[in-house]
Amino acid sequence: MRILLTGSSGWLGSALAPLLRELGHDVTGLDPVPSVETRIVGSIADRDLVMRAVGENRIEAIIHRGALHKPNIDSHANSDFIAANVQGTLNLLDAAVAANVQRFVFTSTTSLMISQAIRDGFKGGARKAAWLTEAMSPEPRNIYGVTKLSAEHLCRLYHLQHGLPVVVLRTARFFPEADDMAHAIEQSDANTKANELLFRRLMVEDAAQAHVAALEKAPELGFDTFIICAPTPFQPEDCEALIKDAPSVVARYFPEFPALYARKGWTMFSSIDRIYDASRARDRLGFACRTSFADVLAALAAEDPA
Repeated sequence: MRILLTGSSGWLGSALAPLLRELGHDVTGLDPVPSVETRIVGSIADRDLVMRAVGENRIEAIIHRGALHKPNIDSHANSDFIAANVQGTLNLLDAAVAANVQRFVFTSTTSLMISQAIRDGFKGGARKAAWLTEAMSPEPRNIYGVTKLSAEHLCRLYHLQHGLPVVVLRTARFFPEADDMAHAIEQSDANTKANELLFRRLMVEDAAQAHVAALEKAPELGFDTFIICAPTPFQPEDCEALIKDAPSVVARYFPEFPALYARKGWTMFSSIDRIYDASRARDRLGFACRTSFADVLAALAAEDPA
């Protein structure tokens, strides 16, 4: 297929573009930042540019992951988020309809699922962890979440009005930068990321594979939304204990973890406040992340104790 990939210079785009080419696809990268994966340098907020990119390259599928993200909140105005994340998505959807594109995959975020009320509950001593699924009605707490949710609604609208097959992927954390979580301050970055694979993280390679799965399944699904995260071992009945004593819950599922962590000098979060449930992606999209917390423990077990 001839695929337009927005955000092609980013962390995920740089992993996804080579994977798509390996599968035999012709990839046209579009991004404001030049890179080896970007054929067209420009913004998706530029409507004429987007229409030309789709039309002139005879695009058959669009993977739209270009956006302003949460870290950009401190350096960009709300209007910048509207232009990139909402108007940019609208431009791509209009171009898709005009060019009779048959598959559209949109990269959204689990971040929009954390409302201010949920956030305040975490800070104020919630009695149990939040079990988060696609069935909840999001109430985003910042401009990033608001614009990503708005873009999701546009995707659904264009499916309803034009029959455009769209799959929305709410991806959990996969970025390489150090985390901003308060309970991560005294831990190494690798330790923090390993812990997060239990409930709110995935590897970038898995994120890329999820987009391939969505691309293949879009015509069959028509429209759907999926949380994409490493599979959690936890169950909803664990939520109260996860808030009070997360290490004990983890040890029930992975009895080997305390000794392996002690040998490494790592620690588990004392409390886990949310769990993203990716089981719907497994059941309907046919996708599950290959790397999980169990793989981290296997890697630690394989290390030479000396």
